[in-house]
Amino acid sequence: MGVGRAYLIGCIVYPAPVLLVPLAGGPRPLILAMLFTAEFVAGFGVMILDISIGTIVAAVVPDPLRARVSGAFQAINYGTRPVGSLVGGAAGTVLGLHPALWIAAAGGTLGFLCLLPSPMPRFRLTEPARPSTPEG
Repeated sequence: MGVGRAYLIGCIVYPAPVLLVPLAGGPRPLILAMLFTAEFVAGFGVMILDISIGTIVAAVVPDPLRARVSGAFQAINYGTRPVGSLVGGAAGTVLGLHPALWIAAAGGTLGFLCLLPSPMPRFRLTEPARPSTPEG
């Protein structure tokens, strides 16, 4: 499959179940089942993302730069969350809860489209060259 394609799949499997959140309605057991399914499948998707991006970083980023790249990645990843929370809260206030949830679910799910024209879906790890050992 390739680690790039696995990352792309993770980018779909992680946010797609959030579509169940604005759909959740009806009897309480159905609502709970939909929310549980959304959380469970999203948890599986985030594991695919974490493992594949960790593999890609380990394969591509040179050892001396890995700490800096990891720090920059975490700063961007965790630094944008408060901004997203504020924007989401404002959208929920202005547009209403359900429209804001639909926008968040659609935006998160369609985000993978940005990766399609990139080399990421075709990225594969290659076997490192093994040093030849003298037989003897």
